[in-house]
Amino acid sequence: MIIRRLAAEERLATSFPLQAYAFEASPLAASRVEEFRDYLPYNAGNRTLVVDEDGTAVAAVTAIPMRQNLRGTVLPMAGVAGVATHPLARRRGHVRALLHQLLDEMRDEGHPLTALYPFRASFYERFGYVGLPRARTAVFSPADLGPLLRAELPGEVVWERIAAGYPNWRAFTERCLHERHGFAVFPDFRAVGLRDRDDRWLLTAVVDGATVGAVTYRIDDHGGELIADDLLATDPYARALLLQFFARHVDQVERIRVQLPADELPELWLTDLAVHVEARISRPGSPAPMARLLSLDALTGLPAGAGRVRVELVGDRWLTGTHLLDGGTGRLELLPGDSASGGVATATLTAAGLSALAYGVLDPAEVDIRDLGDVPADAAAELRQIFPRKVPYLFADF
Repeated sequence: MIIRRLAAEERLATSFPLQAYAFEASPLAASRVEEFRDYLPYNAGNRTLVVDEDGTAVAAVTAIPMRQNLRGTVLPMAGVAGVATHPLARRRGHVRALLHQLLDEMRDEGHPLTALYPFRASFYERFGYVGLPRARTAVFSPADLGPLLRAELPGEVVWERIAAGYPNWRAFTERCLHERHGFAVFPDFRAVGLRDRDDRWLLTAVVDGATVGAVTYRIDDHGGELIADDLLATDPYARALLLQFFARHVDQVERIRVQLPADELPELWLTDLAVHVEARISRPGSPAPMARLLSLDALTGLPAGAGRVRVELVGDRWLTGTHLLDGGTGRLELLPGDSASGGVATATLTAAGLSALAYGVLDPAEVDIRDLGDVPADAAAELRQIFPRKVPYLFADF
């Protein structure tokens, strides 16, 4: 097995066709193949590895250099995408070998976090990944937003094509990156694809000259749906401004469909709002995202409660050893495991178990139940203080 990194132009005849076969209608139309070259600029800074057999690429995997907020700290994150294998070369360990090398390289270059959308969650759990909440989709009638048309709200909305408003959109997502746990953004070379396609409207909520909410959307047809992407709002007033604008489409569309974070509760937005909320998880078409720590450096200095626990990390390529986690100062410290005398609660954790706690998606007892670690009651109490539950919002869909 030969693993090598692709040069940019090589993607046209290697990784792009493999990915297209895995994730698109097949066989591809000739016009679709010709479009591959248009994608090259949006892959400029990606790292793509392939397995070569007899001069032919039979498997590929890509890492996108992203950034993600982990409990208030923005860190480099490797977004894994385009994991694909030729149908005649599947189930021969190619993806495992590629992921090991790709994550080795990204970790060595300073990416302590990684996230992906899995083709099978259990496969990636063995690589230390743990599930994150999937964004919800809320569907409702614009008529039910009618009460907002009578509301006096601070601020105003700005409506424009995404190409024109892209700088403001990008700046606002950067603000969300620094304020929202789990939020992740693409690098500039990838993010500008939204601007260049220019196939969305951009609606922003502005108060006192500052953007406080934004959403991109399109309308599929008269009498059809207004289909909104992630609705981003810093507070209820910003959200209400965006929804008030949507209410003005009551005689144009039958339904509004919008993506929301997992902790958003649209059923409480308004009285008499009939809403269908769904987070559909299916294999292989609609997976929930997954993430993991690649380096313990990601934990140092995070906000933490006053817990103190010794953890032994087992079964992982990248997270190993015994460490003392101490949140006594309000910021997490990682110390050698033997730096504390007896009497300190001890837990054994897999990489997925520690990642679940760091991202705030599982209680220590759930880590134990799911066999992602061995967490006695005294250690669970300390870990709850260090890593209180927190709902991450990945945002970037790669």
